[in-house]
Amino acid sequence: MTSSVTHYNLVARTVHWVSALVIIGMFSVGLWMVDLSYYSQWYQTAPHWHKSVGLLLAGLTLFRFVWKIVTASPDVEGNTLVRIAAKVVHLAMYLLLAGLFISGYLISTEDGRGIEVFNWFTLPGGGELFTHQADIAGDVHFYAAWTLIILAVAHVLAALKHHFIDKDNTLRKMTGVIK
Repeated sequence: MTSSVTHYNLVARTVHWVSALVIIGMFSVGLWMVDLSYYSQWYQTAPHWHKSVGLLLAGLTLFRFVWKIVTASPDVEGNTLVRIAAKVVHLAMYLLLAGLFISGYLISTEDGRGIEVFNWFTLPGGGELFTHQADIAGDVHFYAAWTLIILAVAHVLAALKHHFIDKDNTLRKMTGVIK
């Protein structure tokens, strides 16, 4: 079955680009935060912002996933192997995001405290659900973040290959500019 949709709608494009910028920012801040000393003025503030933005991104990602299900999307261009690879990478990125959200929650709430989201509301804490929860979840968070960034780079390179080598509309579909 072929889709008659030629590009992603404005909501899908906006959520995609906002998510991309936030993920890159969160990864960068996460790398920076692990080197903060107790005496740094950012020691309390940076993790608070990281958790708050992370939870907002989790909500946006959930919205994005539902939006993807209820709206039409253009077909993936390329041969069968390319289309399968694109779907596998997209699914992997969603699963890695879910892993990041869950592991971040488990790290932050091991002591039973909730997570304050920009002092707007508090997500209740679940407490320690298993032994060494924060350490294990921290490892998962670290490796999931790196894997997500590596897949995101591959995603960008694939989009550029489609645009400059294959000269198809793959990148244009996400910018809304179809020739």
